[in-house]
Amino acid sequence: MAVRTVSLPTATLSVTEAGEGAPLVFLHAFPLSARMWARQLAALPPGWRGVAPDLRGFGASTGASARSVGEHADDVLALIASLGTGPVVLAGLSMGGYIAFECWRRRPAAIRGLVLADTRAEADTDEARARRVAMQARARTEGTGAVIDAMLPGLLGATTQTSDPHVAHEVRAWALETPGEAVADALEALRTRPDSRPTLSTITVPTLVIVGVEDTLTPPTAARLIADGVVGASLVEVPGAGHLSNVEQPSAFDTALHRWLATL
Repeated sequence: MAVRTVSLPTATLSVTEAGEGAPLVFLHAFPLSARMWARQLAALPPGWRGVAPDLRGFGASTGASARSVGEHADDVLALIASLGTGPVVLAGLSMGGYIAFECWRRRPAAIRGLVLADTRAEADTDEARARRVAMQARARTEGTGAVIDAMLPGLLGATTQTSDPHVAHEVRAWALETPGEAVADALEALRTRPDSRPTLSTITVPTLVIVGVEDTLTPPTAARLIADGVVGASLVEVPGAGHLSNVEQPSAFDTALHRWLATL
């Protein structure tokens, strides 16, 4: 794996890459970084080039943090254009999925396939928006540590919390690389994201939907709604995984991903 920087008009993104061939761009969850995709980058099938950016404001990327999924999508589309390879497979988990939906709405010609993992098409409810506002205040006053400590029980499934407690320490360390103000700005992007349900019927590229069976934040019912709305979409439920299915059960996640990639 190699890490490089990509200069965009709005930011300088830190990008981790591995492999050679057709590009597969991974978009990370909130409030983490490209580190969450390390196992997938290390296990890419032959013929694929994994590209995992730290989204603006996260990890080692620099520049004013983004406050909308549209700003993040513009960065991702600029990154895709910089690869010079034509359309890519775009894989997003949780927040990464919200950004992937927005990338499709803005430039479908840039995408040849979608992987939507542990995410949802619906916008936030009023109750969820209120929780985001409270968490923004906490991020600004108490920092990222307080936010991730409050989130960790929901990010990981019951199996992981019981059998692999080290995963929580790993996830917390990734999150702590992001400043509190950037976390607050990202929460604004999550809070104001559009409803992607009308987008589902417009998706015409091969699509894989993955969800942890134990995901309580974006549960299997949310994944099924996406899969039912995208013509021809495949749905895989990962046993023993919660919201971070690729981190909690990487072998099962990779098996599903690789089998789907082989069909493209």
